Amino acid sequence: MRPITRRDETSPLDDCQRVIEYQFREPMLLREALTHASGANHRLSSNERLEFLGDAILGAVVCDLLFRKFPESQEGELTRIKSIVVSRHTCARISQALGIDEFLVMGKGMGGHDQTPSSVLADVFESLIGAIYLDGGMEVARTFIVRHIGPEIDAAADGHGGCNYKSNLQQVAQREFGETPTYLLLDEKGPDHSKCFKISALIGRQSYAPAWGRNKKEAEQRAALNAICQLSGEPIPFESD
Repeated sequence: MRPITRRDETSPLDDCQRVIEYQFREPMLLREALTHASGANHRLSSNERLEFLGDAILGAVVCDLLFRKFPESQEGELTRIKSIVVSRHTCARISQALGIDEFLVMGKGMGGHDQTPSSVLADVFESLIGAIYLDGGMEVARTFIVRHIGPEIDAAADGHGGCNYKSNLQQVAQREFGETPTYLLLDEKGPDHSKCFKISALIGRQSYAPAWGRNKKEAEQRAALNAICQLSGEPIPFESD
């Protein structure tokens, strides 16, 4: 992947490439990936074919990741995790967090909605994977998938049901501040066999409301949700005192 760091007066395609952190050699592939059938001159000019390709690549990469990451897990558990992380809901949520809807090309009927349909957001995530694969190859596509789906795998395995607040916060922080969140352990209590941990999310030098958890992963997820709520002006769900 080739990160985009320079901010100039740019076109929507340039802005989109900055958001997804990939520079296309053939920008027309990106344009096609962002074009819904309702906004295309012909169905073959829409992102439907790229969506078909991207869906297959996403599934293959996720299966490979799960097979290697969980050598002790049986088929049923691997299938459960996969069903969560490649679901339409997860793909749509990633597209929404990245703000991909701002770059979509849709017909007047579709573009008139206050909110882009989740099915369209899910489709465009898969079409982007297909476009990146065609432009840069499998390893580049795999890197893109791992960046966004890797945290979803961890959350699903930990029993968060696909609600990966760390992943959501990372996407918001990178889009809004150009930063990757970090997590600071502030306190811990309890006996060794039953410790609780107090952790705060940081974006740059700004820290957000900490949260307690029964383990570090749970505390980080809760701290990430606290940060998301603070950034959106909503009450924090996990008080730490």
